[in-house]
Amino acid sequence: MTVSESKPRDPVPGEAEAREQAETAARSQMLERLATTLGGNATAKAVYGDPVQQGDITVIPVASVRFGFGGGEGSGEKAAERSRGGGGGGGAMAKPIGYIEISNGTAVYKPIRDPLVDIWLPMAIAVLGATAPRAIRKLRTLRHP
Repeated sequence: MTVSESKPRDPVPGEAEAREQAETAARSQMLERLATTLGGNATAKAVYGDPVQQGDITVIPVASVRFGFGGGEGSGEKAAERSRGGGGGGGAMAKPIGYIEISNGTAVYKPIRDPLVDIWLPMAIAVLGATAPRAIRKLRTLRHP
């Protein structure tokens, strides 16, 4: 979101700067409140819900939650006009990484495995291991006929 304004110069020296500083402070406070509110709500519970209980077993979701927020503003003068603009944005991301299982008075963390690491990486290593000797032999025959 971007906001732009154009106003004629203020005739009283110093008044425009004081007003601009007050407006900047108000915008900064609003951005800080917004970031605090959004950051406080970026939790595993907000994404995956409350712990689940079935009989004597309780499962608590665990997530990696990331949150970022930024903003900026600027001003400039040209001819007899003063202009200002600003903008901001933010976002949050949550990824399940595991769960805590509580049963019989014992808590155990159980990670959710990444299929890339568990399946694709070993497959890639196996294919590389199977094809590398043939490729090396081929390169040697090309160098020394």
